[in-house]
Amino acid sequence: MSLRLSTVILPVDRWHEGGRATWQRAEELGFHTAYTYDHLSWRTFRDGPWFGALPTLTAAATATERLRLGTLVTSPNFRHPVTLAKELISLDDVSGGRVTLGIGAGGNGFDATALGQEAWTPKERADRFAEFVPLLDRLLTEDAVSQRGTFYSAEEARNIPGCVQRPRLPFAVAATGPRGLRLAARHGQAWVTTGDPKLYETGTPEESVEALRGQIGRLGAACEEAGRDVADLGKVLLHGFTPDRNRPLDSVDAFVEFAGRHQELGFTEIAVHWPIAGSDFAADQAVFEKIATEAVGQLF
Repeated sequence: MSLRLSTVILPVDRWHEGGRATWQRAEELGFHTAYTYDHLSWRTFRDGPWFGALPTLTAAATATERLRLGTLVTSPNFRHPVTLAKELISLDDVSGGRVTLGIGAGGNGFDATALGQEAWTPKERADRFAEFVPLLDRLLTEDAVSQRGTFYSAEEARNIPGCVQRPRLPFAVAATGPRGLRLAARHGQAWVTTGDPKLYETGTPEESVEALRGQIGRLGAACEEAGRDVADLGKVLLHGFTPDRNRPLDSVDAFVEFAGRHQELGFTEIAVHWPIAGSDFAADQAVFEKIATEAVGQLF
C-alpha cells in the first residue's frame, strides 16, 4: 500500500484570523487527512488560545471539499459515547462523509481532571476505553441503542439517519497495550501510535524502529485472535514523538529517509504537525510545504 501523508492542525488560531486559511491550504497541498487534537487544552499551549475540536472540524468541513478530516485523538476523558455519536453523525453529514475518528484511552493532564474528577489510573482508563469503544460503535451503526454499562449507558439513544459513511465513519484506534490493541483489531479501520514514549528522551531512531516493529507484531497477534488480517488495518504514525523529534522536517531528503524506514515497517500513513512558531512543532513553513508536495512521490 502506498504511503499517505496527513497533517495535524492544532486549534490555536481564531477561525477568521488564520484558522480557515490553514485548513484550506492543507487541502491545496494535497494532504490526505487534516486532523486536530480533541483536548480542552494541551501542554505548552495551556495558557494560550485553544478551540474545540468538533466545532473546528465542522467549520473546516464547510471550508474544504476533498480533504478528509479527523480527531487525533478523542478520548473518554471528557467525552460520553451518546453525545459524541450525535455530534460525529452531524459532522459526517456536514462534511459529506469525510470524517475519521481517531480515538484513544486518554492520559493524565488537564483533560483528565477538568470535569472535577480524580485522574484515572492506567487500568481505570483502559477499563473505560474497553466499554466506550464498543458502545460508540453501536451508536454509530444502529438507529436506537439501549445498553447499561459500568461506566457508560444509553437508553433509547436514537441516531437516525446514521453516518453518511457506511456502516459508520472509520475508527483509527490509538493503542500500544494489549487491551487497546484488541479494541483496534475488533473495531478499528486503522491503528495509531506515537512510538514508544520511553525512548523519546534518550532512545535512538534505531531503537524506535525496533519498538514500532514490536508494536506492529503485537497488533498482528491481536488481529489474528479477532479473525482479521492485519493488512486490512491502516497503520498511522503520529510524527513528533519518536527520538527523531522534528528533524525529519528539516528537508525533503530527511523526511523521505524517515518515512521510508517506517513505510518498510508497514505504516500506511504519517501525520505531521502543521508548523507553529515558538513551539515544539516549530518548522520552516516553506520546507514543510515542499515535503507535502514532493516527498510522497519519492516513496514507493
